[in-house]
Amino acid sequence: MIGIGAILGFLAVALGAFGAHALKGKFAEERYEKTWETGTQYHMYHALALVAVGILSNDALLGASTELSWAAYCFIAGIVFFSGSLYVLSVTGIKKLGAITPIGGVFFLAGWVLLVIGSI
Repeated sequence: MIGIGAILGFLAVALGAFGAHALKGKFAEERYEKTWETGTQYHMYHALALVAVGILSNDALLGASTELSWAAYCFIAGIVFFSGSLYVLSVTGIKKLGAITPIGGVFFLAGWVLLVIGSI
């Protein structure tokens, strides 16, 4: 999970830079620049959370638990659904994608709950 988190962190930085430079003035609507930024912020937060889960899973006292594993999967799914839908929405303007974003939010919330349970 540490490696996956690191890769996703790299992608968050790359997509943030891409949005700030290559997509400048090319968003479906001007307001979608902020939507892209929100996607990259949550992408990075949860990439870092994956790194933390990986570290906790390697801890001698906690070890890898089912809850920690599922927390990691939820964070990954959240990045795909939440951030991914915001990225596509920002460049296409397809507003129906906004219906997918809350699914990613639920995955993020579930991941945090599972992280709490797995660390207790």
